[in-house]
Amino acid sequence: METVSFVQFSRRLSTMGVTLRREHLETLQVNLGKVCNQTCTHCHVGAGPNRTEAMSLETVDHVLDFLADSAARTLDITGGAPELNPHFRYLVEAARKLNRKVMVRTNLTVIFEQGQGFLPGFFRENKVELVASLPCYEAENVDSQRGRGVFEKSIQALKKLNEQGYGDHPELILNLAYNPPGTALPGPQAELEADYRKELEERHGIVFNRLFTLANMPIARFADFLGRNGETDSYMCRLAEAFNPATLANLMCTRLVSVDHQGFLYDCDFNQMLRMRIGGARPLHIKDANDADVLNRRVQVMDHCYGCTAGAGSSCGGALV
Repeated sequence: METVSFVQFSRRLSTMGVTLRREHLETLQVNLGKVCNQTCTHCHVGAGPNRTEAMSLETVDHVLDFLADSAARTLDITGGAPELNPHFRYLVEAARKLNRKVMVRTNLTVIFEQGQGFLPGFFRENKVELVASLPCYEAENVDSQRGRGVFEKSIQALKKLNEQGYGDHPELILNLAYNPPGTALPGPQAELEADYRKELEERHGIVFNRLFTLANMPIARFADFLGRNGETDSYMCRLAEAFNPATLANLMCTRLVSVDHQGFLYDCDFNQMLRMRIGGARPLHIKDANDADVLNRRVQVMDHCYGCTAGAGSSCGGALV
């Protein structure tokens, strides 16, 4: 797709003389599957209750073998709702025994699913760093994106986590993740964080550490939303027009690799959803890989990469500049 105001992302990098490469590895990000208890309108994974894709125990063990020999110090676990994978507890506990920091990207409401009530205490016992999705501090906005009643359940989950010490104890980190409604781009992260902090504490007595702002990626369910509303071109142009070269130095793909539920490696979770495997026609599987296989590799880019480089930037850790 190209219009008068749109330049392909790869061409833009080329004209700048920039090539994105992974020169060191800090984080191994593992997608445990697409099973989820929610069906969010902005989900780039297309996750939901009817999905069946889930990482097997054999592949989890391959992940742990790679991690044990890797320089990566952080295991970043995502989904779907990763907690619903039957091997979730095993993976977390084994990674902690390897002395790795473990991050879990949680939708909060999974705590109330059958058999998941142990999660707040389990997170505390393993000092899991949490990134919890909460796209707004207003019930109407959250429920419109994530489903009726999700906001109230999310608030109750945050209270349970606060009771465990999350957001207050220095070893129990609770970060929130914000996605803007519709086709808007995220506002300034510091300002939104201040608003969240004030509103959540005053209304609900909730505390947290940081807020991450994330742009909606034109992939899977959100791409379908754009297509149905005839907004694909305008959204892509909006992202491209907001391109910020200062974000390039901090892109997560230059220090992270992503693993899908089958064990194949990608430059990021977004490339994973577009099946852009490291190695291309000869994809790299984690059971056959080590750090040397993923370092100094050219990162694969496409136009969705504008989502990470628009404005202040967007990554798994929020704004980039």
